[in-house]
Amino acid sequence: MRGFAALLAALLLGPAFAAEPTLYLYNWNNYISDETLARFEAHCRCRVKQDYYSDNEEMLAKLEAGATGYDLLVPTGNAVEALLRRDALRPLDKARLPHFANLKREFLDAWYDPGNRYAVPYATSITLIGYNATKLAELGLPTDTWALIFEPRHLAKIRGRITVLNSQRELMAAAMRYLGHSVQDTDPAKWDAAKRLIIRAKPYWATFSNSTYIKDLAIGNIWVAHGYSNDMFRAQQDALAAKRPFAIGFATPKEGAVLAVDNFVLHKSGRNPELAHAFIDFMLDGRNAADVSNLIGAGNPNAAATPYLDAAIAANPAIFPGPTEMHRLEMLRDFDATLRRTLSRMWTEIKVR
Repeated sequence: MRGFAALLAALLLGPAFAAEPTLYLYNWNNYISDETLARFEAHCRCRVKQDYYSDNEEMLAKLEAGATGYDLLVPTGNAVEALLRRDALRPLDKARLPHFANLKREFLDAWYDPGNRYAVPYATSITLIGYNATKLAELGLPTDTWALIFEPRHLAKIRGRITVLNSQRELMAAAMRYLGHSVQDTDPAKWDAAKRLIIRAKPYWATFSNSTYIKDLAIGNIWVAHGYSNDMFRAQQDALAAKRPFAIGFATPKEGAVLAVDNFVLHKSGRNPELAHAFIDFMLDGRNAADVSNLIGAGNPNAAATPYLDAAIAANPAIFPGPTEMHRLEMLRDFDATLRRTLSRMWTEIKVR
């Protein structure tokens, strides 16, 4: 009798009795605030489940190994290019994205996705240097150059207090920019010079880190970190909230750096493309889009978000670069198979030396 009552209740209540729909999101660490997700879950009466990665190569490797079921991914441009080469993405249905028009024109029709058939720009970041401004001022060290993490004359003063990204493309790109080369250069000899520069500096570094540097910088365990601008913003805010006796700063090196445009894309293995479209459109609304800057510290490709941005964040050139800074920034591009193998061998040598 009790089982019959439960069945009758299910039939009478219909969809209200059914399990909540779930969006499966594979995302960077700390890239969408809990507040934003809670609003979306209330808006759509659904749940969002996230898995996290800290590097595009990590995400691509997991998918290549057979991971499935993700409705949405948040890859950088070069990773979008790689996913399209693998035929792994579902085309967008623009009719389901009425807020798509909010995007800034300069972020549309990108080289990695002409016509925005697959990718919706979500946020931007710069790979730069974060630092303990109080300690580095005491030591008289520069904060506007990659020399801070590559030159022994500087490293000797901060040995064991530096972390660099555990990312082949990002770390080698920083070395290439310091040597005066483009991060899109295809000359193996130039990449070999970057490898040798890294190996020379490696003994001075504490570790390779893709996420722990946020906490370590904020509490003072490390004094210099190579990482993402939004992570440095997080470390800065955490140090302020904890009333640390030092200040955290971050700046784009004068030699240039990597600009990342991260995008929402639909993976073919996703089971709920309708909910994925609803999430993208929700994030394209100006008030919601502003959260990625105000709460996360990322740059913003959404014009409708501009009126809602915190003034100090909008004025920070390490988050929103002006024309001068933009000329010094480059995006990573995917390379052909031969150069990818060459760089992988170099990275292995870097890690084992």
